[in-house]
Amino acid sequence: MVLAQLGGSISRALQNMSNSTVIDEAVFHDCLNEINRALLQADVQFELIRNMHANIKNIVNLDGLAAGHSKRKIIQQAVFDELCKMLDPTTGIKSSSFFFPKKGKTSVVMFVGLQGSGKTTTCTKYAHYYQKKGLKPGLVCADTFRAGAFDQLKQNATKAKIPFYGSYMESDPVKIVVEGVERFKEENCYLIILDTSGRHKQEAALFEEMRQLSEATKPDLVIFVMDSSIGQAAFGQAQAFKQSVAV
Repeated sequence: MVLAQLGGSISRALQNMSNSTVIDEAVFHDCLNEINRALLQADVQFELIRNMHANIKNIVNLDGLAAGHSKRKIIQQAVFDELCKMLDPTTGIKSSSFFFPKKGKTSVVMFVGLQGSGKTTTCTKYAHYYQKKGLKPGLVCADTFRAGAFDQLKQNATKAKIPFYGSYMESDPVKIVVEGVERFKEENCYLIILDTSGRHKQEAALFEEMRQLSEATKPDLVIFVMDSSIGQAAFGQAQAFKQSVAV
């Protein structure tokens, strides 16, 4: 719903600009202000909006455009490109620093995040994606805190035909992940995925547990799963997680 409203507001701002008889600095300024207001109402961080606004202003130089160029299309393309850049997590990061699981080498990927953010479902989707690419994945349930966590992972893994490991009796998640990782290494699983307990930045004990899980398994990648509907509160949570593990 929020995304639909935001998309509608941005589309209307661009349409109002396109409907103008003459595209000048005033019309361009009004269009950007409408887009800025829409983003602010959608709880987008002010700094991101300010940077986007400045980048678009730098790209679009109405006075310097040669005759025959469509001002409308240039403005629309600049807005589109900057919105995509805002949503692209790879912006400003060298492609050589990205991690991708590969055949022939066992990789451990740990999923972390808040309670109810969709980690278990995302773990299964991630495993299924690489399973279709020819890798043999394995799912380890390290969530001993939430009732029914292992049952959910087992149900998802069974449906997707992915090997899984967990325990109804063991309460120490570190012991479970160490055993699970060793088992899947013996079974030549190239991708071992750890589904951890949901936790909040104010839960110091659970954050310490997460750090211990990371130290015990030395994951190649830690993925932070967050529900985008919490808006700017996600930034503070992400920072807290990053201070404990290499998200």
